[in-house]
Amino acid sequence: MKINEFIPSEGIYSQVNSIHKDSKKEDNNIGFGETLKKQLNEVNEKQLESQKVTEDFIKGEDVEVHDVMIKNEEAKLSLQLAVQVRNKLMEAYQEINRMQV
Repeated sequence: MKINEFIPSEGIYSQVNSIHKDSKKEDNNIGFGETLKKQLNEVNEKQLESQKVTEDFIKGEDVEVHDVMIKNEEAKLSLQLAVQVRNKLMEAYQEINRMQV
């Protein structure tokens, strides 16, 4: 019995390399502002989902209490994370302004 019987073809490696190169190209095209906007939109969507599930529960529709709590906690945590990121960005900006050239 040979220990190294399975040797993958080179085609697999070329596919992985092309995927990796494509992802690098996409990353270079997306700026910081666009990434920040996308993440803030996701936070907003979570807030809206939480609000909708809560309203549906209050109306008496078929929504479980634990689903309402989960959506509310997800929205709360995503908002807290966004606030903390904003705070760190503000601290970094202020520190850059304090630097002497």
